[in-house]
Amino acid sequence: MAETVKIVEYYYAVVGDRPGEARRLMEHLSEKGVNLLAFTAFPVGDDKSQLDFFPESPQQLQDAAQDAGVELVGPKKAFLIQGDDRVGALHHHHLKLANANINVHAANGVVSGSGKYGYILWVAPDDLKRAAEVLVGGETDGHFGTLSPGSVDW
Repeated sequence: MAETVKIVEYYYAVVGDRPGEARRLMEHLSEKGVNLLAFTAFPVGDDKSQLDFFPESPQQLQDAAQDAGVELVGPKKAFLIQGDDRVGALHHHHLKLANANINVHAANGVVSGSGKYGYILWVAPDDLKRAAEVLVGGETDGHFGTLSPGSVDW
């Protein structure tokens, strides 16, 4: 699998930081047929958590959230990078961005256990277009994919 770099939409909700809150929303999304490319959650202040949803179909997510009475913020944009796992796989992406003086605001990665990895990378909205050009432009030495058709909407 060649590495791919895609710009994806995500939405977030701020919910009470209570046991089962994410489970309740995930169950509802599952029942509504919402497929997530990625999901991340983290605490934000006293007794609150932010849940970030990276849907395959943004409209399906919005409809399901409305049905559940959950207020979503977005769309926002981030990069979804996927590829074959290897030592240093993430280093190349960060090196290119650092050399272009683009700050990585946040990042989350995981290995699938079958030799593949997925990585969500956030940059400031004003840096998105330039970061996309940096991540897929120039000499790639086989480590970078291309932005998917239709994935870039400036």
